[in-house]
Amino acid sequence: MPVKTSYKENISIALQSIAGNRLRTSLTSLIIAIGIMALVGILTAIEGVKQFTNDAFAGLGANSFTIQNRGSDLNFGNGGHRKVYPSIRYDQADRFKKTFSLPVLTSINLSVSGTAVAKYGSQKTNPNISVTGSNENYLLTSGYKLAFGRNFSSAELERGDNVVIIGNEIKKRLYKNDDPINKSIFIGNNKFRVIGVFASKGSSSGFGGDKFCVIPVLRAKQIDTVKSPSFTITIMVNGPAALDASISEATSLFRNIRDLNVANADNFEIERSDSIQQELSGQLAGMTYGGAAIGIITLIGAAIGLMNIMLVSVTERTREIGLRKALGATPAIIRKQFLIEAIVICLIGGIAGIILGMAIGNLIAVQISGTFVTPWRWLFGAIALCTLIGLISGFWPAKKASRLDPVEALRYE
Repeated sequence: MPVKTSYKENISIALQSIAGNRLRTSLTSLIIAIGIMALVGILTAIEGVKQFTNDAFAGLGANSFTIQNRGSDLNFGNGGHRKVYPSIRYDQADRFKKTFSLPVLTSINLSVSGTAVAKYGSQKTNPNISVTGSNENYLLTSGYKLAFGRNFSSAELERGDNVVIIGNEIKKRLYKNDDPINKSIFIGNNKFRVIGVFASKGSSSGFGGDKFCVIPVLRAKQIDTVKSPSFTITIMVNGPAALDASISEATSLFRNIRDLNVANADNFEIERSDSIQQELSGQLAGMTYGGAAIGIITLIGAAIGLMNIMLVSVTERTREIGLRKALGATPAIIRKQFLIEAIVICLIGGIAGIILGMAIGNLIAVQISGTFVTPWRWLFGAIALCTLIGLISGFWPAKKASRLDPVEALRYE
C-alpha cells in the first residue's frame, strides 16, 4: 500500500542524502556558487558605479546648464569623437553674463590644469590637482560649500588677485591640522594666498573629488598656457519650470554674441546638468544587461553540470530507490525527494555565491571610486533563480528516478 510522506520528511531525507555525499554536494554547490558569484559580482559592481554617478552629479542639481565649445564625449560607440567648435573667449562669456536678463546665477569658468602640484613649505601634493578659474557664483553653480574661510570679493575678481580657495584634500595634505587661511601656497610656479577651504564631498562627489582649487577667472586667464583658451558658462535657474525657457533665451543671446545669422548652425554646445547623468545611466543600463547575460550564461553551464551530477546520483542510488519503492514510496515521493535535493544544493551554492559575489563586486566598485552597495533586488533575484535552476536541473533526474521499476532497481549492481 502506498505511503504518504510529508514535505518535512522529504526535506529530511534529502538532507540526509546530501550529508551522506558531502564531496559530491560540495562540488555541485561550487558549480552553482561560481555562476551566482559571477552574476551577483558583476551586477553589484555596476550598481556601485551607478551609485557613484548619481552621487557625482547630485550636487549639480537639475536646474543648471553649461555653454561650452565641445560635446560631452560620453558616447562610447562613436569612436571617442566629439564636436569641437571655436573657443569661447572671455569677452564673449563676460558679455553674456552682463546682458542675460533672466533672474539666474552665472559663473564663468576656465580649466587651467588637471595635473598641477600644490606646495606649502616642504609639503607638496601629487601632480593631480585641478586648477579652475571662476567667479563669485562658482559655489552655487557647482554645488560646493565652504567649510571655512570666504568667497572671492568683487575687488579680487576685478583685479585677478593671487587668492585661492582650496579643496579639503589639499588642506589635509599640506596644512595637516593648521589653519590655512591667509597662508601662502604655490600652485605650479604661482604663489597664492588661501582665503577659503571647500567642504569635503569625498571621491564620489565628482571626477576630481577634493583634489582641486579655484582662483579668480582673470588670474586663471593670465597664467593659462593655452594660446586660445575656451571658457565655459554655467547658468543656474530658479527652478525646473524655468530651465527650458532659460536655455532658449541663452541660445538666442549667445548666437548674437557669436555673430551667427539665421542660416548658421550653432557653433557651441549647451549641456544640461542632468543630461550627462542620463547618458551615463543609459551606458550603465547596457552594461547591466551585458553583465546579466554573462552571469546567466554561466548559470546555464552550472545548471547543465548540476543535471549531469544528479543523473549520476540517480544511477548510484538505484538500489536505494528500489528499496524505497518496495517499502511503499510512490513515484511522486521519489520525484519530490530528488527535486528538493537539487533545490537545497542550489540554495547552498547560491548563498555562498551571493556572499562571494557581493564581496568581489563591492571590491571592484570601491577600487574604481564607486560606493559600497547591497543590491537587495539582485540578491532576492539570485535566490529565486537558484530555486528555479534546482527545479529545472532536478526535473529530468527526478522523473527518471520515479520511473525506475522497483524489482529491476533492487537487482541493479
